[in-house]
Amino acid sequence: MLCQNCHKNDALMHMKRIKNGETYEIHLCTDCAKALGYSDMFSSLPSSFASVLGAVYSQPKLSLLGNKVLRCETCSFTFEDIARTGGLGCPDCYKVFADKLLPVVNKIHGRVSYSGKIPKSATAETKLDFRIDELKKKLNIAIDEQNFERAAQIRDEIRALSGGEG
Repeated sequence: MLCQNCHKNDALMHMKRIKNGETYEIHLCTDCAKALGYSDMFSSLPSSFASVLGAVYSQPKLSLLGNKVLRCETCSFTFEDIARTGGLGCPDCYKVFADKLLPVVNKIHGRVSYSGKIPKSATAETKLDFRIDELKKKLNIAIDEQNFERAAQIRDEIRALSGGEG
């Protein structure tokens, strides 16, 4: 994808912005992102990614493989660049520096895996558990809305799926 500003370079920075309730995406190359002031947009945050990286890696020196510095082949970022700037150079940095980034993401979010949608390869038991969890959320909403008739229907469905428990 080309940069939306210069229409020449590959866009390496992708952002979603919400303005007046409308969502739109911005795709910029590194040079245009810097020129437009997006390169250090997280630097003013007190708990920026850079400070978390610095805390997790108290000595954020270069990642070495033998005598060579580990660099992302796409954007040439090193892990030190990521720690210094608080941002990744490109999406491929996630793969290249995964071993160092996963502990940081885990520290920030409490887990490194997304627990939203259920994978197609999940077992029947996992799918059943997921369905019951969804129904419990709907039950709580129905109770909060004081829709007790709907809540009773959901409760009965949970009991049926749980084998009478619940």
